[in-house]
Amino acid sequence: FFRPKEIVTRKYPENRGQLKMFDRYKGEIIMPHDAENHHRCTACGICQLNCPNGTIEVISRKELNAEGKEVKVLDRHVYRLGMCTFCGLCVKACPSDALAFGHDFENAVFDKSKLTKILNQPGSSLKKEIRQ
Repeated sequence: FFRPKEIVTRKYPENRGQLKMFDRYKGEIIMPHDAENHHRCTACGICQLNCPNGTIEVISRKELNAEGKEVKVLDRHVYRLGMCTFCGLCVKACPSDALAFGHDFENAVFDKSKLTKILNQPGSSLKKEIRQ
């Protein structure tokens, strides 16, 4: 009945090389790190409290800072992709913008334990300009 001006059908998986996800796509949750392996997470636990089904677990420890004051330091930020409903409440609630949505969508695995991810990279630390 009509002819479209452009073809909108995508031939996935043949087009993996040129496949582009839109900026608003809600993929898995990621914790961006800069070139020096610094993140923005202060281990406050607000993302964990706002998650409706317990997908996120923030494990922290207490350390003394330069002034001798005891502060929380992120040990592990555990994200269970298999339980996530991609609601985005954790990303919206984070006061330091430490979490974001990634563009990865190929998450099919045979072993369910591979869907549990540690978001902070090994040896990473908090950015200096972030206040705790």
